[in-house]
Amino acid sequence: MTELDAIDRRLIDEWQGGFPLCAEPYAEVADQLGIGEAELLQRLERLLKQRVLTRFGPMLQIERIGGAFTLAALAVPEARYDEVAAEVNALPQVAHNYRREHVLNMWFVLATETPAGIGEAIVRIERTTGLTVRNFPKEREYFVEMKLPVRA
Repeated sequence: MTELDAIDRRLIDEWQGGFPLCAEPYAEVADQLGIGEAELLQRLERLLKQRVLTRFGPMLQIERIGGAFTLAALAVPEARYDEVAAEVNALPQVAHNYRREHVLNMWFVLATETPAGIGEAIVRIERTTGLTVRNFPKEREYFVEMKLPVRA
């Protein structure tokens, strides 16, 4: 398990929302944390590399800028689970991937630059894995502001 110091914890806790919208947002955050911008960027890189954070960036309504996303699922044979997870996760269109206790045991979010990209990604996953992708496009959108504090 990765050890997080007080600055790592503040960075994660305080900046899960409300990241500054200004010309130099990283410099502003670094100043508020009492560190330099270069150190902040090194910390973010380390947290991402160690998979403490799986992503760091804005959450956008991708449809407003011409993109698309969908929830998808696979029924993966247990003996192939790790192999298929690696194949699915290798695609840049895969935003999140979760294991579930269900016949559809792998659920993932696809995010693409265009609506057509969803179908293309699904075809690619099916060709790569030999498994049928179940597509569950969004019917309605809900805003759930979930923050996960890490302070001890």
